[in-house]
Amino acid sequence: MRNTDDPEFLAYLEAENAHTDTWFSNVAQLVNTIDGEIRSRIQETDVSAPMRHGPWFYASRTVEGLPYPIMCRARTALDAVDAEASITLLDVNVEAAGTNFFDLGAFEPDPTHRLIAWSADTSGDEHHTLRFRDTDTGTDLDDRIEDTAAAGVAWSSDSSTVFYMVADETERPYQVKSHRIGTDPTDDLVLWTEEDERFYVGLGATRSGRWIVIHSGSKNSSEVHLISTSDVGAAPICVQRRHDGVEYHVDDWGDRFVIMTNDGAEDFRLMTAPHDTPSEWTELDPHQPGRRITGVEPFDGVLAVHEWLDAQPRIRLLAPEGSERIIDLGDEPHDLEFGPNEEFNTDRIRIVHQSLTSPATIFDVVLSDLSLDLVRRVPTPNVDLDHYRSQRRWATAPDGRLVPYDLVHHRDTPLDGSAPAVVYAYGAYEVSVPPWFSAGRLSLLDRGVIWVLAHPRGGGELGRRWYLDGRLEHKRNTFTDVLAVADDLDTSGIADPNRLAVRGGSAGGLMVGACVTMRPERFSTAVAEVPFVDVVSTMSDPTLPLTVTEWEEWGDPRTEPYAKYIESYSPYDNTDGKTFGSMLVTAGLNDPRVSVHEPAKWVARIRSHTQHRGPLLLRTEMGAGHAGPSDRYAAWREEAMTLAFILETI
Repeated sequence: MRNTDDPEFLAYLEAENAHTDTWFSNVAQLVNTIDGEIRSRIQETDVSAPMRHGPWFYASRTVEGLPYPIMCRARTALDAVDAEASITLLDVNVEAAGTNFFDLGAFEPDPTHRLIAWSADTSGDEHHTLRFRDTDTGTDLDDRIEDTAAAGVAWSSDSSTVFYMVADETERPYQVKSHRIGTDPTDDLVLWTEEDERFYVGLGATRSGRWIVIHSGSKNSSEVHLISTSDVGAAPICVQRRHDGVEYHVDDWGDRFVIMTNDGAEDFRLMTAPHDTPSEWTELDPHQPGRRITGVEPFDGVLAVHEWLDAQPRIRLLAPEGSERIIDLGDEPHDLEFGPNEEFNTDRIRIVHQSLTSPATIFDVVLSDLSLDLVRRVPTPNVDLDHYRSQRRWATAPDGRLVPYDLVHHRDTPLDGSAPAVVYAYGAYEVSVPPWFSAGRLSLLDRGVIWVLAHPRGGGELGRRWYLDGRLEHKRNTFTDVLAVADDLDTSGIADPNRLAVRGGSAGGLMVGACVTMRPERFSTAVAEVPFVDVVSTMSDPTLPLTVTEWEEWGDPRTEPYAKYIESYSPYDNTDGKTFGSMLVTAGLNDPRVSVHEPAKWVARIRSHTQHRGPLLLRTEMGAGHAGPSDRYAAWREEAMTLAFILETI
């Protein structure tokens, strides 16, 4: 199954797809209805909020009937949203013609805004081709760099040189190269190579435009090198040598560097350093336990800090001398992120807010008084947002820890134990999953389903400790936390315990697999999307993509204590003798993150070693990778099928 060119294996996947298609043909009317509902709630011809970048305002447009966006710009924000007045830079529909998959990676204007570095993946394997669009002529230069990694692109200050990433044979971005425009890519220079297989490398230019940052990081340590954009021939400068357990990130704050680090600060603190001695750090913002700093955005005169506190994201503004102000958008469970902010010298910064009941809303925060200028709210035609309610609740895990979860429902759906529910979670890599709005989800809510977002250990919603208590030898806490949420829906009398579904993807697919093998009676339905379910075998094989870099997250099962511990929860190794509910499992033939053989062999084992109380379906995208189809209409159709499966089986 690891050989995706093997005719017998391809025939096997096609046979599984045919079996799945047969099942869905029986619910075709429901799928079509939901697909239509999703489309009806989305303004198909639309334009993003224009973003100022240098002398231009950049935006992207979508057109009804076209699957991909159109990248454009204009001299004014008003013209940028006008299809006739704006200038088309890159029509992704044109570039994607003749392909079954197309993912736009980089889209980076040079400092003069005459050239745009852009890249695309046409198979889903995350191998990108990098090209350069001349905005004066609307055509690409002859320069064409094959097989680049989507780990960052940056320009020199004189627009003569572009920096990019390549991956090794295990799909790990590991090498920084530079390309001089107009030269043969075979002559490109190697500027930095990361030999330690535990470390991923990424790069990007600072907002100030003065530095290129090369960040090399494992799961628990990092090292940063800097290149001046005006001296691209100089050797990269190391900010501070790596130390096990110490992570740090560097950005330019105009007259100094700002560093976010966990050195002596489990939930991170902020430091500054002079440009000429970047290794000499001075504390700016001290550590506060439980307040997990997750990112910083420097602007002239202010530092915007993104952080999680009490399982809720927020943004804090710091002045150079250390005084602070908080951007407050209420107590309802919500997401709050930075919007695109390209200008270093600005009197306002862009943020994006959304919740389970409110679509993405873009504000410009006026820095002088923190007033909010509404820029754009994503349209939701044919939707009355007043019909939906959300709330935050807490479940008690077996060890007594309180696990937060958010739920949303139609206002007419009673929380009295009579309604079905879907539990969604991720719970890995310290990824904090905030409440987000979904036009598709409304098809569940409108039919009386309660939707639940669990925040188990392994994520970062309650600080670094919340993550540490859900990884390595504590990984089972992720799964028992999700089960505790499901149990709380039952014991609190909120949802029907006999009609619960669980859904997750990738590492969240592992969560689904572990939960249904630990407590197969708990869920009547499970949706495991590109699930990481053969943990023992994958983590034992360092030749597979990503394995070595993942040992600090999961452990190395070739040695104890990890061998027995991982085997205790690995879904593939705990499937025998169970009776599962209805299951939909998805895969991507070209997936470089969770190889197609994992979900395929798991489903094969379920078929031969277990019983199931409903349909068992495997659906493989034969021309896509980890993220599924790239065409927005195909993605909506896929979601309609998933929602129809859930509704039909619960």
